[in-house]
Amino acid sequence: MILNCIAIDDEPPALDLVGRFISRTPFLKLAGSFDNAIEALRFLGENQVDLIFLDIQMPDLSGIELARILTGRNMPDAPAIIFTTAFDQFALEGYKLDVVDYLLKPFGFEEFMRAATKAHRLTELRTKSAEVPAKEEDFIYLKVEFQTVKIACSNISHVEGLKDYAKIYLINTEKPVLSLITLKALEEKLPAGKFMRIHKSAIISLDKVTSITKTAVFIDGKMFPVSDQYKDVFAQFLINWQ
Repeated sequence: MILNCIAIDDEPPALDLVGRFISRTPFLKLAGSFDNAIEALRFLGENQVDLIFLDIQMPDLSGIELARILTGRNMPDAPAIIFTTAFDQFALEGYKLDVVDYLLKPFGFEEFMRAATKAHRLTELRTKSAEVPAKEEDFIYLKVEFQTVKIACSNISHVEGLKDYAKIYLINTEKPVLSLITLKALEEKLPAGKFMRIHKSAIISLDKVTSITKTAVFIDGKMFPVSDQYKDVFAQFLINWQ
């Protein structure tokens, strides 16, 4: 998946650097470079853009103000935003605006690539979720990195708990989604009757189960043991599963 992106910065050297980094990144395509946010806003109104590398302190319209405008439109295909700035005091504001990442100048290609890869993963996730037809109640909303992501429950294969985090495994996606949420809280979000907790650190999607034994569940060859705490609930499922 190639992301169409633009760079916005009132400092020519910084704008040139981001442009060069974009040209070195296989999954990014530079659609335009702008030295002011107002001109960029006009471009965004007429073109599809997936990702914005956005400086914060600019005359006339700041990066924060532009991000607020785009967030306020509440568009399903709104571009992801990565802030690029020399000032770290805006990090909290960036978090509130659900930006993907926050690059503190001067940054190198490794830091740029890490942020771009994060944006690529989140955009792919959002696209895959949108491709699966589902009712609104069949979606959950999770905080992933600096964004709130809408995930179709029908895309979830299983979930693994890691203390205060949950790793959500999706079908046709290699890397799991990591969200700051306990397994108990996530279990309450998932639709009843479609998912089952079988271990203190595992929730499975019932329609993704491929085989079972008296003490374990298999999903595409991967085994999930059933702990004693959940054996009674699993026993009922075992009786009805065909």
